[in-house]
Amino acid sequence: MVQRTDIRPTVTGVPGVGRVLVVIPTYNEADNVAAIVGRVRAAAPQVEVLVADDNSPDGTGAIAEDLARADRRVHVLHREGKQGLGAAYLAGFGWARRRGFDAVVEMDADGSHAPEDLPALLAAAAHADVVIGSRWTRGARVVNWPLRRLLLSRCGNLYARLALGMPVADATGGYRVYRSTVLDALDLDSVCSQGYSFQVELSRLAHRAGARIVEVPITFAERERGDSKMSPLIVAEALWRITGWAVRDRRGAMRRGWRAATAGQARWP
Repeated sequence: MVQRTDIRPTVTGVPGVGRVLVVIPTYNEADNVAAIVGRVRAAAPQVEVLVADDNSPDGTGAIAEDLARADRRVHVLHREGKQGLGAAYLAGFGWARRRGFDAVVEMDADGSHAPEDLPALLAAAAHADVVIGSRWTRGARVVNWPLRRLLLSRCGNLYARLALGMPVADATGGYRVYRSTVLDALDLDSVCSQGYSFQVELSRLAHRAGARIVEVPITFAERERGDSKMSPLIVAEALWRITGWAVRDRRGAMRRGWRAATAGQARWP
């Protein structure tokens, strides 16, 4: 993995949050990367942007380099190849933490996450550990999604919420703000999932760590250019990982209950 070292982040930040880095993973997003970075910089001029490119064969990385040369608040992380969304975000988290950022934003490159919603997410981050830009909370809108995708997301989030006992309406949502203090408290080295399951896994870890998670309604739109990265394998991974975590959590709860019961018996006169 190759990364730029010649540009240092500037000092100013977001009131109540601090220095914020928006991580945008890319793979074959040449049609979208310049537009999305420009919209982020216009919507939230005080943040910085890291394009984490997985060696896109369509030249996305070169376009990102041009953007970085023109704007000191834009940076590029070149990765060796297509390694998945989760790995890209973990690399971005590490990049941010090594450089002292106070919060990290996850954002897709395809325009489905409107940068114009970012100020609302950052405002909420002033009083929360994790902010999720939610598609399934009051006031949110989903635009131009086929019924199949709507049902898949709705049902998947319902299953995650019930199976894992998390009070999160959009556990699979990928538009998020993480305070660096939360990332420092999580065992990110144990995270190995991708796609939907990556977002669910981080939601689960943050919830189990006692983080304050809030959801902010967003407008979510289907991409207009380029190809979706969604696949049946990503959906299957999410289902079996969520099921595995649910089984593990229930076994752990049963063991804790058994230990508590036997300890109580031992103390009985």
